[in-house]
Amino acid sequence: MRAARYYDRNDIRIEDIPEPELKPGTVAIDVAWCGICGTDLHEYLEGPIFIPPAGHPHPISGESAPVTMGHEFSGTITALGEGVTGLSVGENVVVEPYIIGEGVDTSEGAPYQLSKDMNFIGLGGRGGGLSEKIVVERRWVHPIGEIPLDQAALIEPLSVGHHAYVRSGAKAGQVAIVGGAGPIGLLTAAVLKAKGLTVYISELSQARKAKALETGVADAVFDPREGDVASQIRELTKGQGADVGFECSSVPAVLDMLLDAVRPGAVVVNVSIWGHKPAVDMPKLVLKEIDLRGTIGYANDHPDTIALVQSGKLDLAKFITGRIGLDGLVSEGFEQLINNNEHHVKIIVNPRA
Repeated sequence: MRAARYYDRNDIRIEDIPEPELKPGTVAIDVAWCGICGTDLHEYLEGPIFIPPAGHPHPISGESAPVTMGHEFSGTITALGEGVTGLSVGENVVVEPYIIGEGVDTSEGAPYQLSKDMNFIGLGGRGGGLSEKIVVERRWVHPIGEIPLDQAALIEPLSVGHHAYVRSGAKAGQVAIVGGAGPIGLLTAAVLKAKGLTVYISELSQARKAKALETGVADAVFDPREGDVASQIRELTKGQGADVGFECSSVPAVLDMLLDAVRPGAVVVNVSIWGHKPAVDMPKLVLKEIDLRGTIGYANDHPDTIALVQSGKLDLAKFITGRIGLDGLVSEGFEQLINNNEHHVKIIVNPRA
């Protein structure tokens, strides 16, 4: 079968590799679509990061580069390993792409995303969605019902936004300010809007501002070059400020704005992955008793995220900005996201094309 294999920085190769073996407790899936994640892009430009370098195998998967990439994918079940229940051949599914130690509790409420040596399928080994077929453990497979397979490839990043929402403790009727309208900012805003919040977004890019309004995830979008965003948020909230903020940009000025824009006693959730250590306005954090929270990945968020999409409260089709085949992964995928990223939310890949 064909697969996109990561060897090293700027070195991804489309190769023919053996099909994965079906084992007891696992599920065989024909991959339909796989999204290109910002993490994949960082691996290509700056890695290896999550991907174990050649000769340094991951402690759980036992694998190192080259590895098959892709962790945002959907597909159809083709076979069930011995002992697998609750699924059927021919069923459309998505995968919660974790690599987690065997003894880790993954039951409801367990913080398995924080477990030692956690990694992701498609980064740390165990196959990936940028291949024609994959075999994964039963516990990570989630049926999607009638959700179209192309849209279902966005369930994984949408689950990141859902987990950020859960971490925030936000409730319907509250006001949220999202800093940054990149893919994760837009999808986080989509969850918030679907959950009944009023959502404001701060963004510089004209294209991303337009996408936020076009997709309907924001009640209003503010450009910090055109006025003080925090003052505008307070004006819209009768002087109080937003109830919750979401940092989705990795830009220090955005974090400062959020601390200013939220009300006293509010929650600010950091969703973005920082490549540097930002300065934090601790006096403001203390004097306003702001709760600054981190979030990473997801933990049992996929079922609720799938149900949210099935409810019709958000339309994932609006976030797909490109469809390509596996051979175009670098030239039509990565290069587009490097050189034309403002005009893309999600480029999805058909590994059979």
